[in-house]
Amino acid sequence: MASIVASLLPPLLLPSRNSHPGTFPAFPVSLLSGRRSNVSLVVKASRESAESSTSLTVFKSVQNVWDQPEDRLGLFGLGFAAVAAFWASTNLVAAIDKLPLFPAVFELIGIFYSLWFTYRYLVFKPDREELFQILNKSATDILGQ
Repeated sequence: MASIVASLLPPLLLPSRNSHPGTFPAFPVSLLSGRRSNVSLVVKASRESAESSTSLTVFKSVQNVWDQPEDRLGLFGLGFAAVAAFWASTNLVAAIDKLPLFPAVFELIGIFYSLWFTYRYLVFKPDREELFQILNKSATDILGQ
C-alpha cells in the first residue's frame, strides 16, 4: 500500500483540509526523500440502501425457515438440488465446449444477452427496483412465504 501511495505524483494526492471541526489524525506520506505531505481521511456515513435491505430480508427468510424443524428437510433438499444443478450444468458446458462450432456461437449469445440484461435491468434505477421486486417475489415463492 505504501509503495502505491509513494509512487503517485504530488498533484494526484489530496491536500489536507479541515472539513470537520473535530480532530482527525493526518497520515504522513513520503513522496520524495526529504519531502513530506499530510493526507487526511474523512469518512461520511450514509443511509442504508435498498439493495442491502433486500439481501437482509432474504437472509432473514432463510433463517426463519431454518428455525422451523419441519422446514429444515426442505431447505436441505433445496441446497442439494442447487449443488446437483451446478454440477450438471458444469458437465454440460464442458461437453458442449468440446464441439467445434458451438463455443463461439454460445459466446456471442452470452455477450448479447449480458448487454441486453445490463441495459434492461441495471442501467436505470426504476429498472433495478423492478429487478429487486422480481427477485424478492421469486425468493418468497420458493420459500413459501
